[in-house]
Amino acid sequence: MLIRKANPADAPAISAIILPTIRDGVTYTLDPNMSEADALAYWMGSDKETFVAEDDGEIVGTYFMRPNQAGGGRHVCNCGYMTSSAAVGRGIAQRMCEHSLDHAREQGYRAMQFNFVVSTNERAVRLWQRMGFEIVGRIPGAFHHPSVGYVDALVMFQSLHR
Repeated sequence: MLIRKANPADAPAISAIILPTIRDGVTYTLDPNMSEADALAYWMGSDKETFVAEDDGEIVGTYFMRPNQAGGGRHVCNCGYMTSSAAVGRGIAQRMCEHSLDHAREQGYRAMQFNFVVSTNERAVRLWQRMGFEIVGRIPGAFHHPSVGYVDALVMFQSLHR
């Protein structure tokens, strides 16, 4: 598997990955009705570094990295990850997370924080914990899940400073 920086030509493949997840409305706090153009502008915005994961020449996942906060908080990064539905269960998210942790260290970030992990996204929570993230906060009822109702959001954190 190859993970590389995304380029404008990757937009159709990225769109095919992120739109179903956004439309589903169960893991991201993005408007499920947002346009494809707005979704791509969000995911590939100038405030982020966007990457794609390729397997046999096919883009099967994507992630972005950005500073979590401005100014005095720029040393902590934030990421978002999505895997194509056809590639779920093949270790794509884990590989992207490994890549992001290495890249964050190379870029001088001292920590990585996930601000809003939906608690019902148990597969992701387990993966992030396996990857060394700790749950450092819980926001009760912060996410309105379309079928479950109000569920908690988790703040997950990992120090990158060794």
